[in-house]
Amino acid sequence: MLSARNLSFAYGGRAAGAPRRGVGDVSLEVVPGAFVGILGPNGSGKTTLVKLLGGLLAPTAGEVLLDGQPVARWSRRALAQRIAMVPQELHPTFDYSVLEMTLMGRFPHLGPFAVEGPADIEIARQALEATGALALEDRSFSTLSGGEKQRVIIAAALSQQADVMLLDEPTASLDPGYQLDIAQLLTSLNRTRGLTMVLATHDLNLAASVCRDLVMLRAGTIIASGPTETVLTGLNLERLYDVRADVRFHDGAGHLTVVPLERRRG
Repeated sequence: MLSARNLSFAYGGRAAGAPRRGVGDVSLEVVPGAFVGILGPNGSGKTTLVKLLGGLLAPTAGEVLLDGQPVARWSRRALAQRIAMVPQELHPTFDYSVLEMTLMGRFPHLGPFAVEGPADIEIARQALEATGALALEDRSFSTLSGGEKQRVIIAAALSQQADVMLLDEPTASLDPGYQLDIAQLLTSLNRTRGLTMVLATHDLNLAASVCRDLVMLRAGTIIASGPTETVLTGLNLERLYDVRADVRFHDGAGHLTVVPLERRRG
């Protein structure tokens, strides 16, 4: 169980020194096997919340709990064995191969000064196979397309063998084909492996297709949360984005779809 209790975080101010709130008094629970989507406009606190849940940021108030224990009390190594992070983009310093990038997910399981052994390489290759990227293992990561890179980043997270995967805009800047591929991959990992997922995204139709629950975040505050079919409504989207949208079930897609119609201006 991953949960947040009355979570708040503020970024340091600029010249004036006034803090800028990232999230304020956020509480949520992510049960094992869940697939939770975090929606919100730019600057709403989605990425901040994901980083707080993953222990990359320390809250200014409240706490994040993993299995009932504050994340702050977990060692970095132990926490990385339980929670894997998938960033929107990754720019490695050196020109690593795809296999080397994937093996980075094994670091939390290695002892001091230890190097990856045959078992670690096999786990990494299995992760690449699960994401459809095994054929790329000898390629330079920098030569891959955006969709291929995202598959490798997810494979690295898989190789951590964590229980929870936190994803920040995993389909940003991808073409529709790769967006569908990533959506199908995440759904499969969640359903077949029971991997708990928390996904921050701007893509409403992606969230509708893969997430069973949604959290709507505006100005760092939760304005709606619950099952996707009850939360993803035209009224809630207008409250969230100031946009009038048509939300309806699409028989061909098999899930709700969203078509923005008009920007509401105050």
